[in-house]
Amino acid sequence: MYHTNAIVMNAAEETIFDAAANLEQWPKFLPHYRYILYYEKSPERNIVKMAAARGPIPISWISEQIIDRENREIRFRHLKAWTKGMKVVWKFRRLPVGVEVQIVHDLAFRVPALAPVAEPIIGRFFINYIATRTLKHMKAHVENK
Repeated sequence: MYHTNAIVMNAAEETIFDAAANLEQWPKFLPHYRYILYYEKSPERNIVKMAAARGPIPISWISEQIIDRENREIRFRHLKAWTKGMKVVWKFRRLPVGVEVQIVHDLAFRVPALAPVAEPIIGRFFINYIATRTLKHMKAHVENK
């Protein structure tokens, strides 16, 4: 499963990058995020439990977060839950009209035969919904700073 969500934000790239990297603040401006719990914390690498909601359905997962300022990427690797092994990359690209922010999800299902059933549920129902809302609310947050 490979899925990309993108939006153009009208704010400084550094402001957007910092907001995206600072998971601790996400539940304050992303209403679908219930909480973020840190197991390990440092300026460049974190292990976190992330908890969100898809409508009334609560979900959570544990991820490693890498904040790569040099390459302007924020990378996640899901360590547990249904999406174990998924790689998520936040990419930032300056455009004449703002900064395009992409969230790329890449998951090789552990049981390939279940992929045709799992992809619509995990990919479209959960990931697309949460990533779309994350970008929409992130945009509102950074543009109102």
